[in-house]
This record gives sequence, structure tokens and C-alpha cells, in this order.
Amino acid sequence: MSTQQNGPDGIDVGYVAHLARMVLTEEETSRFQSQLEDVVGYVKKINEVDLGDIEPTAHAVRIQNVFRDDAVCEGLDHDTVMANAPQVIQEQFQVPKIVE
Repeated sequence: MSTQQNGPDGIDVGYVAHLARMVLTEEETSRFQSQLEDVVGYVKKINEVDLGDIEPTAHAVRIQNVFRDDAVCEGLDHDTVMANAPQVIQEQFQVPKIVE
């Protein structure tokens, strides 16, 4: 494991790499530490934006479900259904046995 390098936010790339079972060189650790600090900096900038008047959303475009009325309707005739069944046994669908 490489020497410990903590960024200004206390994120230690070497420690995280150790937890992930990754072996990083000193150069990689230094580069990734810098990149991670940049990412955290961008997130902090986003957190500075006033979002008080914006409604939280889960999607970028408003989504609305289309529901139909739950109405009772006539089902299929038993004889018609059984006429289309591949195999029938005792007036029921016959299916292959899957449990031995």
C-alpha cells in the first residue's frame, strides 16, 4: 500500500484503493487524488446553487402514468380456450412436469 495522502476533504485514495484490493503506484495515487479532489470541488460548486424554488424530480421529463378504469368485462369461453390449448387433461391445461 502506498503512503497515506489525504486531500482537503479527508479522502485518502491510497486507503480506498487498499479497501478495493487495488495496487496503485505512487504516481497513480497522486493523479487519482488530484482527480478526486477536482470532482469533490465540482460537487461543492453545485451545492452552492440555490435550488429552493425547484421541485425535486426523479426524471428530467415529467412522466405521468396512464391508467384505465378497472372495469369488469366478460372473459373467454372455457371451451374456446381449451380448443387452443396444446394439451388438455381433465378439462385443464396440461403442462410439462418441471419438478422431479
